[in-house]
Amino acid sequence: MGTSLRKMHFLAVSIWTVCCLCCGVQAEIFSSIGQMTDLIFTERELVQSLKEYIQAEESKLAAVKNWANKLDMLTRTSTSDPEGFLAHPVNAYKLVKRLNTEWSELESLVLHDPSDGFISNISVHRQYFPDEEDEKGAAKALMRLQDTYHLDSESFSKGKLPGVRYNAFLTVDDCFDMGKTAYNENDYYHSVLWMQQALRQMDAGEESKISKAEVLDYLSYSVYQMGDLRRAIELTRRLVFIDPSHQRAGGNLRYFEQLLSKELMERGRDNQEPADEKPIQLGTYERPKDYLPEREIYESLCRGEGVKLTPQRLSRLFCRYQDGNRNPRLLLKPMKEEDEWDNPHIVRYLEALSDEEIEKIKELAKPRLARATVRDPKTGVLTTAHYRVSKSAWLEGEEDPVIARVNQRIEDVTGLSVDTAELLQVANYGVGGQYEPHYDFSRRPFDSNLKVDGNRLATYLNYMSDVEAGGATVFPDFGAAIKPIKGTAVFWYNLFRSGEGDYRTRHAACPVLVGSKWVSNKWFHERGQEFRRPCGLTEVD
Repeated sequence: MGTSLRKMHFLAVSIWTVCCLCCGVQAEIFSSIGQMTDLIFTERELVQSLKEYIQAEESKLAAVKNWANKLDMLTRTSTSDPEGFLAHPVNAYKLVKRLNTEWSELESLVLHDPSDGFISNISVHRQYFPDEEDEKGAAKALMRLQDTYHLDSESFSKGKLPGVRYNAFLTVDDCFDMGKTAYNENDYYHSVLWMQQALRQMDAGEESKISKAEVLDYLSYSVYQMGDLRRAIELTRRLVFIDPSHQRAGGNLRYFEQLLSKELMERGRDNQEPADEKPIQLGTYERPKDYLPEREIYESLCRGEGVKLTPQRLSRLFCRYQDGNRNPRLLLKPMKEEDEWDNPHIVRYLEALSDEEIEKIKELAKPRLARATVRDPKTGVLTTAHYRVSKSAWLEGEEDPVIARVNQRIEDVTGLSVDTAELLQVANYGVGGQYEPHYDFSRRPFDSNLKVDGNRLATYLNYMSDVEAGGATVFPDFGAAIKPIKGTAVFWYNLFRSGEGDYRTRHAACPVLVGSKWVSNKWFHERGQEFRRPCGLTEVD
């Protein structure tokens, strides 16, 4: 075999091997900010490879060089503080969008005269790129943040978010793609908001790849689907004026006008009222109801509204030093404990984790992070769900002295045995990461996973990062909102002493608006706690 032939054979085998190793990796990139930081460096490496390619064929690839220069500046900023840069949800969305869509377009551009260095580099990295589902997931995350925190599309487009450290903007094309994502999901409410924002920026003179007729086409039909016939007619007339030969516009206009005439006749009115001249904005149309009955209460708590911490309740909350019933390990340095809520009793422990411990836990967990699952209430099978957007990993005490030390500390301060507790679960929330209202305890009395160690008695939740905006732990039933504070932990019981579930403890992790949220959980089970938390005959704790 000749030298060049051997090189080609080796390259083919190498690429095939890498593909085989990675073909089983599930994308789900957008669901963890911590893992998305790797994409920052991937993108930076791709930019460098691209620049080298340009140097070889400068005269033929002037357009590609402009692309590289633009991304070079962006990646210099992002690599200096990857997690902080990705803390801005728009940066995270645009990173996913670039790697899923725009780099692919660039690859097609250069294939007509390939450069071995660049093509081999991007081909190897492609298997780690976000896919269509990631881009769609990131877009839906921005819409979720928009709904939860009552943010209009312009706030996102101009990067006007609380606590941000980096500027980020959405172009007309970005807004159009957001609206199109919603439209393809039959989500006309969000399609209207984002197509309207795209149109607003186009009317202000911003250049784009898409035409105004395309935007008006999607916007007018979405407005019609929201039941606003008059505005749909006005938008369609504008579309016909811009593009008289548009394939659907004329037919849609006649159809809308017929519907409106029929509606006016049924009301016994002859004159058509003019369309509302106010621009479409958040609140123009009512958001459709969904499956979650406490949606409004949950989201208001996430915004810091409706918290029922009255002066009377506040007077019943205290702070103390917790020595774990004179535990020898806590006598010299007891844990600082604060009441977060009186009934059900929720406490926060201060200085529960050191910065060094947090970094070690994140270091151990990050390579193993996988999309978090939930147990299907009907089948009991673990599955992914759109209402839980995060990645998690499970760490054993034997893996590292830090994990063993943290487990021991949790046992000491709570007074509960960790022998039957679950492994330490580490979770990192992605773009708009959340976990909608849920119970930690099982409501299926014959669940097979309860037969050995019993139900989840209590929850111990470590906060391993500060979150600039959003990300609170909220309890819709009694109106509590607990802010994540790095190094602290919160603790509550999920079951009454009778063993019955305390349904008041239904709680949620609010969507992360700005920041990267890291937590670790320890769930205690009933078995082994018989003498540490004796049973009672009533549900009263």
